[in-house]
Amino acid sequence: MLTPEEFTKALSDETRLRILILLTQLDELCVCQLTEALDIIQPKISRHLAVLREKEILLDQRKGQWIFYRLHPALEEWCHTSLGGLAKGAKNRQPYAGDLEKIKRSNLPEGLCR
Repeated sequence: MLTPEEFTKALSDETRLRILILLTQLDELCVCQLTEALDIIQPKISRHLAVLREKEILLDQRKGQWIFYRLHPALEEWCHTSLGGLAKGAKNRQPYAGDLEKIKRSNLPEGLCR
């Protein structure tokens, strides 16, 4: 079971927080969508995703050649409440608003990556 200390430690990194705020607002994203939105190289994104998977904050699912990430369905309600509050507070602030905008205007086909 995820403790509040482990959860907040996972959120303490800006890249992980940006990923989680995006996934709070969207159902799922793949690595290529995250690299494009956050303008961070794939290996760095993958390392942060691994931390979030290890803590069971995220769940991954393979679809063809791509792996998609979403909030873990067993994530406790207090975690969802915390992430929802953070997403609300970050809604009009950079870099969070810019991340979401990049996803929305992405050239990637809906649900598919390069």
